[in-house]
Amino acid sequence: MATTYNNLYLDARRDLKRAGIESAQLEAREIVCFAAEKSREQFYRDICLYASAQVEQKVKTLVKRRVAGEPVAYLIGEWEFYGLPLEISPDVLIPRLDTEVLAEQAILLARAAGEGVRVLDLCAGSGCVGLAVAANVPGSRVVLCDVSEAALEICKKNVRRNDLNARVTCAQADARQTPPSTLWDFDVIASNPPYIPSGEMAGLEPTVRDFEPQLALDGGPDGLDFYRMIANGWKNALSLGGTLLFEVGMGQASDVGAILEQAGYEDIRSYRDTQGILRVVAGVVKD
Repeated sequence: MATTYNNLYLDARRDLKRAGIESAQLEAREIVCFAAEKSREQFYRDICLYASAQVEQKVKTLVKRRVAGEPVAYLIGEWEFYGLPLEISPDVLIPRLDTEVLAEQAILLARAAGEGVRVLDLCAGSGCVGLAVAANVPGSRVVLCDVSEAALEICKKNVRRNDLNARVTCAQADARQTPPSTLWDFDVIASNPPYIPSGEMAGLEPTVRDFEPQLALDGGPDGLDFYRMIANGWKNALSLGGTLLFEVGMGQASDVGAILEQAGYEDIRSYRDTQGILRVVAGVVKD
């Protein structure tokens, strides 16, 4: 017996809720849209129409995989960040709402720097932070940088998808090493590096531990390895007056602030996310 898109959505939402998935409403809609190859607008337009048996089966399969723990962004291959549609794969972290705080601070600094501002998104993953800057600061020039070739392929797809080829480039480099001479003179470096302590990796939520890339999560014994290496190794890649922005894990802001201070950064500041957690730490190069 045929079922409508609305009933498909309601059944999917019910099954996701039963599995304890908090964002069941949003995820059910995204799964149905993906299975039916419809935009959100088309889904709402056609909500009373009957879905094909193939679409119905595809929704059921996707819901089953989601209930088993696979993140919805990997199921559908895309996610939205700062209003931008992004392609996502298991080679990159799924962009979080928390990371919009990092993007917002990078955008504000880029706007203040004016025409021709140079911004580096280091440990770029999907490129979400750098692309948010490029999309919201028309005079900016942005470089997306990651050690992973697979992540850079996702970055390139997202640059094209958002029509930002003219002002965004991609480069491979390891944040743990001194930057090549081609990566220099940035007004802003924004980085969301791996920051989970190695000993806590096994205790992560299964949806993160079992599906998201370990390379983008493990920050060493105390979770602070990348902060130390970037703060010291990439300082010369900033122009005088330039700012290094870090996203940090819960409870890491004071330690990261101390790392920046020891590396000679000044005007060290912290910014809170929507939950009131200190999520971004910034320092300025003055000499």
